[in-house]
Amino acid sequence: ACCVPVVATNGVRFHDPTRRQLHDVLTAIRCGTTVSAVGFATLPNAERHLRDGACMHARWRECPQAIERGLEIAERCRGFSLSSLRYHYPSEVVPVGTTAMDHLRAVTDRGAHERYPQGIPTDVQQQIAYEFALIDELGYANYFLTVFDLVRFARSRGILCQGRGAAANSAVCYCLGVTAVDPARTKVLFERFISRERNEPPDIDIDFEHERREEVMQYIFTRYGRMRAALCAEVVCYRRRLAVRETAKALGFSLDAVDRLVRGLPTSPTDEDIRALGFDPTSAAMVALICLAAELEGFPRHLSQHSGGFIITEGPLCELVPIREATMDGRTMIEWDKDDIDAMGMLKIDVLALGILTCIRKALELAGMAAELAPQCIEQTGVRELALHTIPPEDPATYAMMTRADTVGVFQIESRAQMSMLPRLRPQNYYDLVIEVAIVRPGPIQGDMVHPYLRRRCGAEVATYPSEAVREILERTLGVPLFQEQAMRLAIVAAGFTPGEADQLRRAIAAWKRNGNQLAQFQEKLETGMIARGYSTTFAKQVFIQIQGFSGYGFPESHAASFAHLVYASAWLKCHHPAAFTCALLNSQPMGFYAPAQLVMDAQRHGVTVLPIDVNCSQWDCTLEQQSSPSGHPSLRLDRRLDFRLDRRLDFRLGLRLGLRMIRGLVEEDGRRIAATRAAHRVYTSVDDLWRASGVSIRTMRQLARADAFRSIDLDRQAALWQAQRLRIQDAPLFTTTACHEPPDTTDALPPMSAIAHVTADYEHSGLSLKAHPISFAREWLTKRGVTSCEQTQCALTFPCGSRTAIAGLVLVRQRPATAKGIVFVTIEDETGSANLIIRPKVWERVRSVGRFASAIVAHGTIERRNECTHLIVSHLEALIGVRQGEFTTRHALDPGSRSMSG
Repeated sequence: ACCVPVVATNGVRFHDPTRRQLHDVLTAIRCGTTVSAVGFATLPNAERHLRDGACMHARWRECPQAIERGLEIAERCRGFSLSSLRYHYPSEVVPVGTTAMDHLRAVTDRGAHERYPQGIPTDVQQQIAYEFALIDELGYANYFLTVFDLVRFARSRGILCQGRGAAANSAVCYCLGVTAVDPARTKVLFERFISRERNEPPDIDIDFEHERREEVMQYIFTRYGRMRAALCAEVVCYRRRLAVRETAKALGFSLDAVDRLVRGLPTSPTDEDIRALGFDPTSAAMVALICLAAELEGFPRHLSQHSGGFIITEGPLCELVPIREATMDGRTMIEWDKDDIDAMGMLKIDVLALGILTCIRKALELAGMAAELAPQCIEQTGVRELALHTIPPEDPATYAMMTRADTVGVFQIESRAQMSMLPRLRPQNYYDLVIEVAIVRPGPIQGDMVHPYLRRRCGAEVATYPSEAVREILERTLGVPLFQEQAMRLAIVAAGFTPGEADQLRRAIAAWKRNGNQLAQFQEKLETGMIARGYSTTFAKQVFIQIQGFSGYGFPESHAASFAHLVYASAWLKCHHPAAFTCALLNSQPMGFYAPAQLVMDAQRHGVTVLPIDVNCSQWDCTLEQQSSPSGHPSLRLDRRLDFRLDRRLDFRLGLRLGLRMIRGLVEEDGRRIAATRAAHRVYTSVDDLWRASGVSIRTMRQLARADAFRSIDLDRQAALWQAQRLRIQDAPLFTTTACHEPPDTTDALPPMSAIAHVTADYEHSGLSLKAHPISFAREWLTKRGVTSCEQTQCALTFPCGSRTAIAGLVLVRQRPATAKGIVFVTIEDETGSANLIIRPKVWERVRSVGRFASAIVAHGTIERRNECTHLIVSHLEALIGVRQGEFTTRHALDPGSRSMSG
């Protein structure tokens, strides 16, 4: 038998014996049990820790050669370095007989002539030449061609894509079609994308339609093979809440106690905080929980796959890093994360998903169909072929719409905070949108950048610059550093940082979620560097505070520039093609900030005729139907506050038909079969006729009936459900070839459904109703109690600033941003529109049971107006009960049982 040499090791599980208890907790978590029940899965003692050489020699004195072999292995491991690995870009993107750089020049030149059909501007030619020189010097041509290959494939399949991030700074990327943002419009330095000093490969993020990204990912696996292409890994670490939850479960706390601790335990709990949650802070279990959860925070929890970061190599990838199967079928991943890839200098392409791209592509297609039905579209817009890059730039009507904060459904600027900012910022051009996207973020808010910028923008404050160098960096943002790139340039110009140190600063800003705040190590160098160069101490401290704010979520200008392009595209579509845009939004769900009910209601306020779900008219997706006249339709409601004339809308003759996809729980295959059978054969004449012709399940038939989709057959919800309930499996086409007679008409004896019952059923089965708004049934009851409508509160003459009133509505959104100092923002909606509520911390504690759990509320408070934005400062909340039943009452926050109310 072969004699295997002995190697001395201590089987280390922790570096110090005091960590044994934490190891027991981790073992219990891994086994899905508690520490007291984990048994022999854990260690019997705390001896398996790191020991010094003297201790190891003492323990193995009878076998010293075992120690020597251990040292030999350690020395051999020390001799290996990651720098000894060599990475090579894939070469098949380069045609045979040419070089990568020559091919890149050729495809870039062809793309430049497509982007600039009137001739390539001189400054663009100079920028391309400069970028080519740097790309050639650093050997990145293959990388650009690999990205270009992905974009080319996506375009060949009709998949909309948009590069973002630092790629927006590159004229070459613009000419290759990787990004639709002309870098001349942003004036962001190319060195943010590629620089000699950083000496690292570029990182291009490409967003694809979220419904079709998998096609692009599978193309990569097919083209390069699974031995050469894989997804990057991501190490998921414990955050505070998860650390508390899993530690408490491992220590044997009950599930309800665990939930209380997770929800209520602050970051640094005091004894009073623990007692307020109903626990004894001196108990052994609680002391252990606090200590062990703090130790567990930041620990790696599991290895997951990156959201879309692909690693592609020339040779076998397994020669560089281990490969493993991902949890999702059809995907493979490596065992290194993003930081490891950066250290290796390996090519990484982020193939990401973005829902608004799906929406924009569908909206462009629908708008093109609308133009065919209404040729005046071409006459009014001057656009003959709609595409993302042909949307008319700097359209005044689009910017006017955004200034009014009329942005429901618009990418990035549809949130409550963005809507409040739009009338104050009043964007008038593309760069204003870049700032709008970036300014409503935790970083600028925490760094106290928002209010100084707004004051300077409106002329209330004059921007000052301590030097011309600082002016050059901050002039476009009025002296306020809003972007990460500005922070980096300030560190170089004003504090004397080298480009490498500035990049370390950027990495510290970007890595705050994973590694905590590492910016403190740069504070002294930044402030002393500025002071040494003649800047005041006040200015130096202010700059660091602003840079520190970016660690709360700073937004790069390059990302903002890419997003701003999509903001403008979606806003232009909403402004000029509201029916097509809303239709595309509904067909792209789930996405965005608002539910389908709010999207449809907003479309109706803009003059769009919305038509109900119907088995004889609806496709699976929502569609556009040509209407003879928009007037007189019962679902058409115009918002008098909107400044437009109906006859100027481009698609006012197009009605929006809701699709079968809106029915909750309906199987897509059945929905498409119903539409296809109808198109191929005939119009359905009865419930039984549809069932036999389409062959769908009885369950589907009942879902259609509950959604009130048989109105074209003269059957209301009750009658259709009655007939659907009588269908029998043995009568299905599979079991008989003879047609059954129509069932007897016994629906006359059915009790009629009330209007509010119909609306309630609509919301339950399709998420919206075209018949009425639920609050409209309570309007008379609310008016008698002095409750006004949301629309009335917008009138400054009726309700001036400071006046008291009460409004009621369904709760749409509840928000409590970390930067809002405990303030809760709530948006409610009634039949006339929406209203914004502001609930201060003391009030929220008093009305919390209503604010968190009620689906319909009555809010009492004071009107506040600021920059054309109206809010209600809440003093009291009541739950509106009985909206579904039609018997209305209210319940106060302190009433018994208020925590279980559902509205």
